[in-house]
Amino acid sequence: MNELMAARSLTTRPVVTLGGDVVAQVKDTVFDAEAGRITGFTLSGRGLLSGPLRQSLPWPAVHALGHDAVLIRDRRELAATAAVVARREATQGRVLGARVLTDTGTDVGTVLDVVVEGGGSGRVIGFRVAASKALAPGSRRRRRQVYVPRGETLAVSGRALVLPADAVRHVVGGLDELAALTAGGVPGRPEGPTP
Repeated sequence: MNELMAARSLTTRPVVTLGGDVVAQVKDTVFDAEAGRITGFTLSGRGLLSGPLRQSLPWPAVHALGHDAVLIRDRRELAATAAVVARREATQGRVLGARVLTDTGTDVGTVLDVVVEGGGSGRVIGFRVAASKALAPGSRRRRRQVYVPRGETLAVSGRALVLPADAVRHVVGGLDELAALTAGGVPGRPEGPTP
């Protein structure tokens, strides 16, 4: 399995051609939460005072999502922003701040970030969540952040992420544990290629 990364950590990551040219930097990650995949990136220019670009990067144009850069074959891979930020995908991608609930009504917490797999897959592996009191007792200050594998997500909207009740069994404390848990496939999903 490739390295796992938080979607927020991708912001400002340079977009570099295989020829070594830095053409932009990532502004936002766009993903289809229902399909569990990154669909692309909106971009900004390089530098402190650079604003958003009119072009974006569709996922099929990504050669590799690495720890230090997003690699593309050529600058011509960039596309119009509308091609990346389709209305349906942008709506489904708004999960930061959403409540995480189980299908039995248990409050798990609030989504802080989306965890994606590096390399060429663009798969959403799980979510970093501010744990609810029911999941991690204690004062709000002492409650911890946990990672919940994506598994068989039932529903995702801008207001809630609904998971099967047994997904709470797979809550872990760090990215390394999430990587180990999902190494053989996302829990709750049949083995084999992801659609």
